[in-house]
Amino acid sequence: MYQANLKGGTILTETDLREALMPARTYSNLTMYINPNLPNSPSHYREIFQNNKPFKYVVIEDFLSNDLAQILLNDFPFFDPKKALNEIGQVGRKAVHENLSEISDSYQQLANYLNSLEFLKTISQLTGIEGLINDETFYGGGTHENLHGQELDPHVDFNMDERKWYYRRLNLIIFLNQEWAEDWGGLLELHSNPRQPEENQIVAFAPTFNRCVIFETHEYSWHGFSLIQLPTEKQHLSRKSLSIYLYTKERPQAEKGAPHTTFYIPRPLPDLIQPGKVLTAEDYQNIKILMKRRDDLIHFYQDRELQESSDLASLKSRIKRYIASRYTWSEKYLQMFLSWQQKMRRLL
Repeated sequence: MYQANLKGGTILTETDLREALMPARTYSNLTMYINPNLPNSPSHYREIFQNNKPFKYVVIEDFLSNDLAQILLNDFPFFDPKKALNEIGQVGRKAVHENLSEISDSYQQLANYLNSLEFLKTISQLTGIEGLINDETFYGGGTHENLHGQELDPHVDFNMDERKWYYRRLNLIIFLNQEWAEDWGGLLELHSNPRQPEENQIVAFAPTFNRCVIFETHEYSWHGFSLIQLPTEKQHLSRKSLSIYLYTKERPQAEKGAPHTTFYIPRPLPDLIQPGKVLTAEDYQNIKILMKRRDDLIHFYQDRELQESSDLASLKSRIKRYIASRYTWSEKYLQMFLSWQQKMRRLL
């Protein structure tokens, strides 16, 4: 928790700072969540969603009610380094706050709405995917804040919630940035196939205020965002968003894959790196950064494989001990039975 010492020994907590710095809210109970005009034209958005490329997606402007969007921005949590650990355990420039209910009363009300049948039915109407289920824990989702210098490599998300064996079907991302220019980077990118950079087709969207992007998640729904490069005088800003992941109990057989975690593809060399070009100091530094990220990713996957191999070996050992234990008891009871049978024969 951040604190600030004031004259007279007064200490303001993070909550006090938010209340002091943010505009006062005019009401405490939210009565309108999404734009009331959306349910009037679901077929329009559903057709766009179903036909878009490189995979199914739709972009909806002014997704939330204007009042709610502003309140969520006002209540957006401060950047917390403890919530900014990356896959290799280092403090990065992306903070994720999964527990919406602990952020503020308004976020708690929103979390309740996101779990409601009304919301899930609306998203089903907008996409054509029935039987949607929200994850009440918002695992991996919630508020996302990315600072200057952060980017996200193309990746395919984990495909199942293994706690309940639900299939992950949709990512719904709402951006909360009132001031953002496209040349600042941080654009959400949808990729056709980042494994083949020469053929990869990318569509990109700026993270502008109250813009919502909904896209289907499956084995080739590659996405990420470009490097955030804020002007010096704007580096107090950050890329803020709210991420919601929706699931179903089943999905079409052709779309099913073995359960897996998130797969990342490191970005290729920049286009300006070409044969015969003399590298500048900046070019050299960019190559070093790309190589370091690739090495870190390889290290991460190696560590994960070793951990999973260790877990598998431990499980095999436990199974063997269990079977041996059961066999020992079975052998013991068999010997007791044979002994009793011999006694009975002698008596007879």
